[in-house]
Amino acid sequence: MTNIPETGRTPRVQIRLVVIQILVLSLLGTLGGRLWYLQIREGDAYAKEASGNHVQQVVDPAVRGSILDARGVPLADNETRLVVSASRTDLLKMKDDGKAVLAKLGKVLGMSAKDVMQKVRLCDAKTPQPCWNGSPYQPIPITDEATPKQALQIRERAEDFPGITAEPEAVRRYAAPGKSNAAQVLGYLSPVTDEEITKAQDTDSPYLRSDQVGRSGLERQYDKALRGKAGVTRYEVDNLGRVIGEAEADAAQPGANLVTSIDARVQRVAEYELHEAMKTARKQFDKITGENYKADSGAVVVMEAKTGRIVAMASAPTYDPNVWVGGISAKDYKKLTGKGSDYPLLNRAIQGQSAPGSTFKVVSTAAAVEAGYEWDGGYPCTSSYSVGGQVFKNFEGESFGPISLGRALEVSCDTVFYGLADREWKKDGGINPKKGEPKDYFYKAAHQFGLGKETGIDLPNEVTGRVPDRQWKESYWKANKDSWCKTGKKDGTYVEKIAYENCLEGNKMREGDSINYSIGQGDTLVTPIQEARIYGALANGGTIYQPSIGKAIISADGKTVQEIKPKATGKLPVSQATLKGMDTALEGVVTRGTAAWKFGGWPQDKIPLHAKTGTAEVYGKQTTSWLATYSKDYTVVMTIAQAGTGSGASGEAVRHIYNAMYGVSADGAIDKKNALLPTPEKSLPKVQTDGTIKSPKVAKDPAKDQRVSQEGAAEPDETQQAATVNTPTTGNRDTRRRRRKRGSRRMLT
Repeated sequence: MTNIPETGRTPRVQIRLVVIQILVLSLLGTLGGRLWYLQIREGDAYAKEASGNHVQQVVDPAVRGSILDARGVPLADNETRLVVSASRTDLLKMKDDGKAVLAKLGKVLGMSAKDVMQKVRLCDAKTPQPCWNGSPYQPIPITDEATPKQALQIRERAEDFPGITAEPEAVRRYAAPGKSNAAQVLGYLSPVTDEEITKAQDTDSPYLRSDQVGRSGLERQYDKALRGKAGVTRYEVDNLGRVIGEAEADAAQPGANLVTSIDARVQRVAEYELHEAMKTARKQFDKITGENYKADSGAVVVMEAKTGRIVAMASAPTYDPNVWVGGISAKDYKKLTGKGSDYPLLNRAIQGQSAPGSTFKVVSTAAAVEAGYEWDGGYPCTSSYSVGGQVFKNFEGESFGPISLGRALEVSCDTVFYGLADREWKKDGGINPKKGEPKDYFYKAAHQFGLGKETGIDLPNEVTGRVPDRQWKESYWKANKDSWCKTGKKDGTYVEKIAYENCLEGNKMREGDSINYSIGQGDTLVTPIQEARIYGALANGGTIYQPSIGKAIISADGKTVQEIKPKATGKLPVSQATLKGMDTALEGVVTRGTAAWKFGGWPQDKIPLHAKTGTAEVYGKQTTSWLATYSKDYTVVMTIAQAGTGSGASGEAVRHIYNAMYGVSADGAIDKKNALLPTPEKSLPKVQTDGTIKSPKVAKDPAKDQRVSQEGAAEPDETQQAATVNTPTTGNRDTRRRRRKRGSRRMLT
């Protein structure tokens, strides 16, 4: 007999079978549970996701709206170009992934096969530009500069170029009417980034991967209105990416048109005159530095005095914004951002800040009146002003005796303002102010004039300038104290002495600080747009306007018009009597003061002009030229860095701008037919229902046409000096800068 059961299985075998059965049942239970979880509990979610995986979208970009000048002349619009594109889906169906076709395409377009392949590869973390960051189902543009001959070759030999199209498409164009540039005002476009897409996905204006977005200027400020809404067609595709049907489609909505207050003709004149003034300044010898002026940057603003609307805004150096269209090359990008570029991307009208020099004296004058000093009082305009062993000289040691505040503005007497500011500093308790808040009339006036903060102009990245009041000095001292204390020396170089003084008491308002501040020197910084707003307020009776460029947003079919009204933000802190006194004094600057030599023969009785010159000293650099002016209609402010005196470097250029707007010839005669803009443009251009815009023609070069009509001379060429500045032989304060050690006006006591 044996112990083997009738089944033929030993107990050990039976145990093993039971274990196996348990394992199988467990696995089946787990699988069943997982299937229940996926199909029942999470079934809807996964079904939705699976459905999404089989729907792909193709984007039809919206036509971007135009940017127009005040008369409807396009500053930025779209032009039709022949765009050659590749369908990545079709290429990937080929055995070699379309490499042969792309190589053949490169030969037709005059591009290397490598360059073409890089255009169609998809962007990711490991793939540098150039690459495609849009949808792989979207036609990928290879070039937007194809010639008709190239396009014809591709279309006639379609069998040789499967997946390749050559179609006319709308691309951005910066039109430069009449050679006007306005690069920093208009801005530029570039493809949207993943970060921007994520950030905007839950907003009322989400981005698509194919979108081009504004990066600076008006293109950025009004991007949402200009961009419109792209059309999206959704296709059902199988797991191989083949289209099996159309799900739904949303038609593209073109962007709206932005009407600006810019006048393309005046814009060109402003740019041209700024360029000529800088070119002329570089030919003038600077006796202080022993070399010609560098005149390396500048800006000019033309603004409507009664609304704050910008008629022209030029910044130098500048560039052609069309370099961004279709993607900027590494070479061009370096030219715009490299160390030797002088940074033309900066809009120096709103981002360039420097000491304002004597143009700041209108603020100091208002402060003096507020502090209780009589307008017609007799204030000593001496040849120098001494404090604590330091002598502050008036320009060239000039002395006019006791004069009124108005006369001090007219002749730009430094020592009058030195004395007033010093007296107020002492009243406030000197370097250790009295208990309670000091009056600080001179600093409060600057804030009331709108300095030390953004003007609110509808352009991105405006800077604030600086009012060096007690609060600023305290915060600046805390931020820099360690560095000053480390580098400062009591008996060192000028810079080391400054650092030593700042280390000890840089947080205190010193006597020299207040004296320098009163004439727009020291740590004071302003921008050209801030100056334009101040002098515009003086022109219109005291109302401070928020500068603006956008005038209206008009839909593509012209049916919807959204006007952008001028916005008043405050009043100058002066009485009407003081305003009248300032107005008379600033008119005297043009007729018999520091700007008279540049405005000789101007028809002052018919078109009264007012001005204030300024020559700001900058440590380690040549002087900055400022000229702030206004008529009843406009204010024009020009500044040029390292160019010399206010009227000397900028006077002739500003005169030419007024000549062009009002039609004034060199001898003072007025030709209204030749006037570009004798009064501000009030009406809006008409956009037709089909999207066309009626606009007047612009001359090939209004600036040179104006020069010829004003002077009756041949057009200046690149080798002939235009707007020559002659050094005067008669007494003129603004053109005879005394030789002095730089920084000597700054007093540390």
